[in-house]
Amino acid sequence: MVVGDFATELDTVVIGAGPGGYVAAIRAAQLGQKVAIVEREYFGGVCLNVGCIPSKALIQAAHVYHQTKHPEIFGISAENVTVDWSKTQDWKQNQVVKKMTSGVEMLLKKNKVEIIEGEAFFSDRDTIRVVSGDNAQTYTFKNAILANGSRPIEIKGFPFGERIIDSTGGLNLPEIPKELVIIGGGVIGSELGSVYANFGTKVTILEGSKQFIPSFDKDMTKLVEKDFKAHGAEIVTNAMAKGAEVKGDRVVVTYEHKGEEKTVEADYIMVTVGRRPNTDQVNLELAGIDLDDRGFVKVDKQGRTSNPHVFAIGDIVPGPMLAHKASYEGKVAAAAISGEKDEVDYVAMPSVCYTNPELATAGHTKDSAKEAGLDVKVTKFPYGGNGRAVALDQYSGFVRLVTTKEDNVVVGVQIAGPSASDVMAEVVLAIEAGMNAEDIALTVHAHPTLAEATMDAAEAALGSPIHM
Repeated sequence: MVVGDFATELDTVVIGAGPGGYVAAIRAAQLGQKVAIVEREYFGGVCLNVGCIPSKALIQAAHVYHQTKHPEIFGISAENVTVDWSKTQDWKQNQVVKKMTSGVEMLLKKNKVEIIEGEAFFSDRDTIRVVSGDNAQTYTFKNAILANGSRPIEIKGFPFGERIIDSTGGLNLPEIPKELVIIGGGVIGSELGSVYANFGTKVTILEGSKQFIPSFDKDMTKLVEKDFKAHGAEIVTNAMAKGAEVKGDRVVVTYEHKGEEKTVEADYIMVTVGRRPNTDQVNLELAGIDLDDRGFVKVDKQGRTSNPHVFAIGDIVPGPMLAHKASYEGKVAAAAISGEKDEVDYVAMPSVCYTNPELATAGHTKDSAKEAGLDVKVTKFPYGGNGRAVALDQYSGFVRLVTTKEDNVVVGVQIAGPSASDVMAEVVLAIEAGMNAEDIALTVHAHPTLAEATMDAAEAALGSPIHM
């Protein structure tokens, strides 16, 4: 039985405690707002619980396992290297995920954000109803920030179950499979594919487009594809998945490739073809919130929806579904509620793929710069010329800068190589600040470091390279 209630008044309410929602709530509280946050499942959202963080934990564990089994290049011998998968999963869940999610809850409480557990639904333009089990409570609000995220896309012919799984299932398999088929060779599929390939699984990736990891430049993804093949993985592009049949503890995938129907068998199929916004779950129509033709919430540059008292951020608004994008938008929305003039600017939005090697990109590529009418030049510095990368035996890759021809302003960066996600930060700052290649080249970089590759690339852009 649902208990009746009288409406409770809220100042600012945030719906969803993922990387967009909890950051928005904390920033709003810092700006003097009285804030409440509603979460139906777990603090930290998909990213901290079944996405960014646990996947990186497994990626690290898989790297350690593979490197321990193959240390010969360093003159090291190792015998009888094994993996206790249950302990790996326990470490991922209890030492990594729980630490991060409990930290989020602590930060919310420290900033005096009221925590409301349950699932929120709009009742009208300024009212939500939060349901938790058999109980429900109505709240009115002055302003709301909607940050309820996304969920995996389930495609026809591949119903999720014990043997056909989404990325969440892929992170929580009860054992390391002998064979795994991944439908979708984008960032999520390639990252989780690299985990199991490093653990010795025979991985087959079926990608519908003509390029593996299509959101990155082809010369970058070819390096990852080479590494996959070295691990015995098979990557099939232009492959259209048709259906799957579960046969006991095995599953058979049927797909079409170059006009021919083929099959592949595995222990599990993981479907990672993308995610859909959770805009169909909160009664947005009752709040007067408009969607675009793809189901995303229409927002202005401050995240304001067609209901001026409701803001939307993260995976439910247009743009890449990235945790750091959601956090950034959350800060802007919180500031807007406080009357600030902050606006989003996605020019230097970084994107990373944690494969081997890592891939990272931000700002313009050569092609996007051309489409934007910019006259640019592209300069690439190979990691083979970087002492730190060679010492790590991870020198396949490069740092590429995209700079304007007239004044060498840095407008883009692409990195394929060790710690690309970290090395990129310096260049993202340069793009954001409107710096030129000389600003990077004249900055003293510690030696030997991977970050020196950005300095070398900048010197090359200026026509005065030292190490190439």
